[in-house]
Order: sequence, then structure tokens, then C-alpha cells
Amino acid sequence: MIKRPIYIDKIMTYVNTPFVKILTGIRRCGKSTILKMLIDELKERGISSDHILYYSFDSLEYEDIKTAKALFTHLKQHLFLDGKTYLFLDEIQEVKSWEKVVNSLMTDYDVDIYVTGSNSRMMSSEISTYLTGRYITFRIYPLSFSEYMTFRKHYAEVLDPHTELANYLRLGGFPAVHLQKYTPDEAYTIVKDIYNSTIFTDIVRRNQIRKVDQLERIVKFSFDNVGRTFSAASVSKYLKSENRAIDNETVYSYLSRLESAYILHRCSRFDIQGKEILKTQEKFYLADPSLRYSALGYSSDSVAAMLENVIYLELLRRGYTVYVGKFDHTEIDFIAVKQENKLYIQVAQKILSPETEQREYGRLLDIRDNYPKYVLRTDAFAGGNYEGIKTIHVADFLLSSEY
Repeated sequence: MIKRPIYIDKIMTYVNTPFVKILTGIRRCGKSTILKMLIDELKERGISSDHILYYSFDSLEYEDIKTAKALFTHLKQHLFLDGKTYLFLDEIQEVKSWEKVVNSLMTDYDVDIYVTGSNSRMMSSEISTYLTGRYITFRIYPLSFSEYMTFRKHYAEVLDPHTELANYLRLGGFPAVHLQKYTPDEAYTIVKDIYNSTIFTDIVRRNQIRKVDQLERIVKFSFDNVGRTFSAASVSKYLKSENRAIDNETVYSYLSRLESAYILHRCSRFDIQGKEILKTQEKFYLADPSLRYSALGYSSDSVAAMLENVIYLELLRRGYTVYVGKFDHTEIDFIAVKQENKLYIQVAQKILSPETEQREYGRLLDIRDNYPKYVLRTDAFAGGNYEGIKTIHVADFLLSSEY
């Protein structure tokens, strides 16, 4: 296993604390592997294997454990009686009312519990009801660019980061794609399987959706409009133009379910002058750029949008809350906020004219505060400072721990 310390270090901080550690994220982003890395880390710290229990509820081995009562009865019989038991429950959402079991175990037994899940049931009201103040959530993402570079070193010669960025954009960050060298077609076959299993297991079957073609059209619209503001009304209008009538409420419902399965991320707009979050014309970003290419095919026209997507995900990984900025009648690609820190970011694939340069930098110059402002781009540029605005290559930003 290739280590992912960005997550292991964070989670290990809470070992032996009275909190359930909940790992969430899209299918195949690496949650199960991270659980196994945590087990290895515990063993390295001297915890005996006898004190560690691991269950994968995707496995047929535990197919009969589908209710809270069955799970509680089984676990209670296997707990270590002389000291703490470390419980690792993988894809726990397959067990109905699992929150009750975890709460009871935390209350009555000496346990340290880690769970993973891939859909909205991991963040439902039941968790808040039964585990109030007793859980910490860790969002797991597909590989960052830095992690991608680490993985790639194990099976191929690594090129310079600026060149590798193009490969990363095309192939994405699902770990399964980077365990050996694959062609784009082979990689997209893997990603398409992830996409299909997520759509049909976590959305269609779980929500008993009958009009699957409607859902797939909304998916394709969302994938094709990454980085653009749109509303349910605009989606509905588009589908009506294709003779596919659908009301706004249904569109919202489908978009919410795509979010719940972690395929889409909703990015709200923030009015910089009014200092308020706006409720309309949001943007949606993908859990991984490879999802778009596996579903719609690769197009060089989509690179700019995927660069935005990659930056958005990286900011989330680093703990920022991210918004699209509105300033007068212009738009700032990202406002990233973390406690007292704030970043303003414009993302540009290329700046080929003085007019484009003025537009990209001018938007940031109009904001009169002292927070750092960046233009991230992938073309060649002279100097790294433009009237106080830092210019950085996208690859260098992704690999830096400074921001």
C-alpha cells in the first residue's frame, strides 16, 4: 500500500479519544485502504491484532448482518474483554440504523471506532441524533496532484510537474487508476465502472428512481457545465428544448442526490460587497475530472474547466470553505476561507492578450483588502508579481504546502 499521510496523520490524532471517526467520500477514493493503513499504524504503535476487528459490509461474508440488532449481537460477542477493542467498520451504511449500534458500543464498552461510507446516509439526521458531539468526520478525496506524483513514481518515470499536470487532468485521481500504467481508454474503463456503480447503487436503487434517462441527462448537463453558474431552471429549460419535460423541483432533487453520492460538489456564490452567501446561480464541480472524460469523452475545450475543478478540490483538501466570488458585475473564480485566513484566486489556462491579462488581474485589483490574491495559470509568464497579485503555475500551487 502506498501511504497517504495527509489523512493518516489527521485521523491518528484522534486515536483513543471518545469520538467515532467517520470517513466519507465517493466510492473507490481510498477509504477502505486508509482504514487498513490505520490498522497497520496501530500495530506499529504496539496494539495487538487481537484487539483489532475489521468488517467490510460490501463483502458477502457479512451479508446476513443488515440490521442494528444483528450487528450489535455479533460485535458484542467478539469484543476484547481485557482492554480496548479497535473497531473498523467499512461501508457501514449497508447496515440499517448502524448509528444506534455505534452509540451503544461507545456508551457501554471500551472501544475505539472507525467507520466509512459512500453516501448521504453517513451524514443523515440519525447520525446527529444518536452521535451528537461524539463523532468527527474526515472527507476523503481521490488523489491530490502531490499524491498522484507519489503513486506514479512506483510504476513509471515521472516527468516535470508542469508536464505531469496534463496527465493528471486527463486521468484523474482515483487510486485504482494509478496502481500501474494504464492508457487513457483503460483508465476510463475503470472510472466508468466507478461511475456506474455509484449512479445505480447509491442513487437509482437506493432512491428507487424510475426515470433513469432523466437522471443521466442531468448528469451529462452538469458534467458539461463544470465551472459555469447554472440553476435548476436553466437545466429544466435545456431539457425542454430537447423535448424532455422536467420540473425545477425534480432537477433540484437529482442534483442533491448526486451531491449525496459525492459525485458533485456544490459551490455557492458569495457577494464580496454585501458579505452574504447568494442562493442562486451556483456552480457544481466533480469529485474527479476523470468522471467527465469517462462519461463525455476527452475534449481540449474542457481543460480550463477541469483546471478550476482541480483547484477547487485542492482547496477543500486543505480545509478551506470555498465560494465563487461576486464583485459588482464580475466574478472571482474562488474565495477560500479558513478561520481568519482568506485567499482570492483566479484560474486561467492561458493569457494570450493584454485584454485578457487586464480582465484576470483587474478583477482582483478591484478588491480593496489585504488578503492574498493569486492568478494560477499553465502557460509561460514573466515575473511572479503583478501589482501585488502573485502569479503561480497551477502545478506549483498544487505541490506547495505554503498556501
